[in-house]
Amino acid sequence: METTAQHPIQDLLKTHFGYETFLPNQEEIIKNVFDQKDTIAIMPTGGGKSLCFQLPALALEGTTMVISPLIALMKDQVDALKANGISAEFFNSSQPYEEQQQVLKNLQNGDLKLLYVAPESLPQLNFILNSIKVSLFAVDEAHCISSWGHDFRPAYTQLKSLKEQFPNVPLIALTATADRATREDIATQLSIPEAKTFIASFDRPNLYLDVRPGQNRNKQILDFLKNHSDESGIIYCLSRKSTEKLAATLKTKGYKAEAYHAGLTSEERNTVQDNFLNDRTPIIVATIAFGMGIDKSNVRWVIHYNMPKNIDGYYQEIGRSGRDGLPAHTILFYSFADVIMLRKFAEGSETETYQLAKLERMQQFAEALSCRRKALLGYFGEHITEDCGNCDICKTPPKYFDGTLIAQKVCSAVARLQEQEALGMVLDVLRGSQNAQVYDKGYQKIKTFGAAKDISWRDLQQYVIQLLNQGVLQIYFHENGRLLLTPLAKKVLFEGKKVRLANIIKEVEKVKTERAPRKRAELFDKLRELRLKLAQEINKPAFVVFGDASLEDMEFKKPRNREEFAEVSGVGQAKLEKYADDFLKVINRHLDTLENDLPTHERSYKMFMEENLSPSEIAEKRGLSEDSVYGHFIKMHQLGEAFDFSQFISSEEIQQIKNAEKTLENPEVLKPYFEYFEEKLPYWKIKLGLYL
Repeated sequence: METTAQHPIQDLLKTHFGYETFLPNQEEIIKNVFDQKDTIAIMPTGGGKSLCFQLPALALEGTTMVISPLIALMKDQVDALKANGISAEFFNSSQPYEEQQQVLKNLQNGDLKLLYVAPESLPQLNFILNSIKVSLFAVDEAHCISSWGHDFRPAYTQLKSLKEQFPNVPLIALTATADRATREDIATQLSIPEAKTFIASFDRPNLYLDVRPGQNRNKQILDFLKNHSDESGIIYCLSRKSTEKLAATLKTKGYKAEAYHAGLTSEERNTVQDNFLNDRTPIIVATIAFGMGIDKSNVRWVIHYNMPKNIDGYYQEIGRSGRDGLPAHTILFYSFADVIMLRKFAEGSETETYQLAKLERMQQFAEALSCRRKALLGYFGEHITEDCGNCDICKTPPKYFDGTLIAQKVCSAVARLQEQEALGMVLDVLRGSQNAQVYDKGYQKIKTFGAAKDISWRDLQQYVIQLLNQGVLQIYFHENGRLLLTPLAKKVLFEGKKVRLANIIKEVEKVKTERAPRKRAELFDKLRELRLKLAQEINKPAFVVFGDASLEDMEFKKPRNREEFAEVSGVGQAKLEKYADDFLKVINRHLDTLENDLPTHERSYKMFMEENLSPSEIAEKRGLSEDSVYGHFIKMHQLGEAFDFSQFISSEEIQQIKNAEKTLENPEVLKPYFEYFEEKLPYWKIKLGLYL
């Protein structure tokens, strides 16, 4: 192997990449690779990840294999390397056969310093890799290997065999975002338990963090663009349809904008990307597929039209702006409707609980009333003490009060619960909730039980979220979301550190939503029956009508009309014309029946939780007594649904009812209680008090 002495890394840095100095952590990571050691590098977008394997590739003898997930972006990386005088190629399924053969020939002849390959294509190279000198394996976007990560790719799991096959070849795994669970999983999945992990600071101080309510998004974007018309920027949307509609709107207003999503051909996507990279189209309206690995340093702003599903993805996407270190503006539009939609996306997946916990943390960030940067960095385990001065909260802060006592109570409860409980239980204990879960674990005996009973459940929840965002507490998502104390919490508890909390702003926007039907398999079976019938009519195999993936997508998206049906995977114009009406009939009938077949207690609960109706409004709408509605809530709670009864009855009232129970001759009947309380406590409240 050629040594670093023959290739001083500082010289290589200047000669091939044109830089005088390394960015933080780069030099240490490169030296670790030179020492033939396995490495995990967590570096923010714009932190210079690629250099950590590109530079060693030049100095080490042989070829560095770079495993990268996005075929469309390999070309850019290779073009950039070639422009720097470095022999590099890519190998993937998009290439013509002749081109592939030439790349393989170059590889076999030892003419390449770097070869980029998609994980799916790697097995095709096995026969050559065993006969050549491989200097290094670089697994880019390594979070894709972890089901804990935010962008899991099944093809990445085959990479675990690299260490068995090439035990003496060092491996470096790189990602821009990985929490503790993902980092540990990367090491396990790649069989590199001894790998040294380098975590660069996640702080990008040049990015202005701005979160806004989701009303009138288009108007807000147009107002923003008036002052940023000549700058490059990306707008991220959740759906293809949204990207196209918004791009069209911007065009009618005179802006050069193009949509980018998976529905375009690879040729169309490449054209859009090239136009953006070459500044011909400054504005891209895209689904999240756009931007990973794009090395465009002058993106001046990133807008999230919808809330992302987790902070990892959000951080990675905003990191595509301001990579040149100059100021950049990021805007996140937040609405409760986005939260509902993202919850539906997560439900039914293998990692549903974990994804929902991550989504909740994203929501907490969007609702934060303290410095956004503190909240963002705290999520990655990096705790700063000073406010950043470069976010919407720091620029226009809410009204604060001294929340030290509340913070101490919360931290004390977390400590006394041995850092084993999630947010809900911590709140129940602090509020002195008299429910079975608390009593089963004996938590009513701990010192902080009821320490915050004077604060409403919702307000206390918001204060705990603020403490999470301020880095006083943290969550272990992969361990049932349990709350832990950070070093900052110890200062709050034992060193008298003051904590400021923001006054709670009452929630303005509530969105009525439909709950997804519970029995997803039932709809799938009905769609499969219809598919078989239609296939028999044309005497063709069933998959000719639609593959299972399309049926699963129908079941998941539950389209109600032709426009929505067109969004289903595998539905082109011909199939839309041919099959939409038949399949929509089955889907609509199924959803309508499901709605009407809900048991009465579930319907009341659904109207309260999802339509935000009060018990009296539900009673009026359904022609029931209010007592019946509260009875439905009790039934749902008995069936295991979470329910906060403290909004209807105080702990003092519960105690009074329990005291009355001891004195009454016939405590099984409600009327004596009603008379005992001189008809001042309604029957439903008595019923609740006896239940709780």
